[in-house]
Amino acid sequence: MSLDTAAVKPMERLSAALEADMERVNLLIRDRMASQHAPRIPEISAHLIEAGGKRLRPMLTLAAARMCGYDGPHHVHLAATVEFIHTATLLHDDVVDESDKRRGRPTANLLWDNKSSVLVGDYLFARSFQLMIETGSLRVLDILANAAATIAEGEVLQLTAARNLKTDEDIYLKIVRGKTAALFSAATEVGGVIADAPDDQVRALFTYGDALGIAFQIADDLLDYGGASAATGKNIGDDFRERKLTLPVIKAVAQADAEERAFWVRVIEKGKQTDGDLDHALVLLARHGAMAAARADANAWTEQAKAALQAVPPSDLREMLIELADYVVARIN
Repeated sequence: MSLDTAAVKPMERLSAALEADMERVNLLIRDRMASQHAPRIPEISAHLIEAGGKRLRPMLTLAAARMCGYDGPHHVHLAATVEFIHTATLLHDDVVDESDKRRGRPTANLLWDNKSSVLVGDYLFARSFQLMIETGSLRVLDILANAAATIAEGEVLQLTAARNLKTDEDIYLKIVRGKTAALFSAATEVGGVIADAPDDQVRALFTYGDALGIAFQIADDLLDYGGASAATGKNIGDDFRERKLTLPVIKAVAQADAEERAFWVRVIEKGKQTDGDLDHALVLLARHGAMAAARADANAWTEQAKAALQAVPPSDLREMLIELADYVVARIN
């Protein structure tokens, strides 16, 4: 999901505050995605990493570390680690989802092939572990290794639940905490850990990242049914065409009558979609207030993220992260 909207000030401020650190992160990323023997690795990695992404997750790591007073070199390694893990999961996701567009550009699996995308994703995962080991912190390694496992677990859970109308909001939250929020919370948590922050601050940073990641994913779900393609970086209705049970649909299904449920069974569970089905789905979402209810959930998670940061000492970076929480849902409000 892209963060390209009119409300750019929080991201611009954060990016400017972290500019020197981000330059070092970008240099490290380019260095570590190189391969002496397989030139396809940097080709595919660069296609995605340099495709205009906002580097939100590595910036969260840098901001958390700096906010907690860190002045060493290893927050740069951790930020690059987070970006490599994120890029690897995107490469794998596009293969699993059979996607053909990412960040407004053709996906790597479309331009090259599925095998290359999977193997380059594996390479980036390996590089991420090399980077995190260089910090010398077993606690950091534990957090990021657990996050990588949780992301994979969330993706597998989504495979089994995404087209099953029995999937409820509790299962949805488990999926989102796995595939999206786990890396957000790990990104912020390791920033506090590498800075040797007090435990209450590290927990607060974890909570902030977790809530921010959940709000981020709900906003992504909503934009698929009501955003502009330029804002989302993907085609409108992709989730519907891919038969994903995202939060607005789960809410509408929970209130569906027999006729409406039969529609959802046909288009989601059986995959028998025809022209006009997306428009009808939008009608049903509106009828039951599903979009508004999901929007309220996203805003509630945003408030939880902002509240968590009260445990961290006041600073300009803290205010930027508070503004960022509002920013990620600004497009749906």
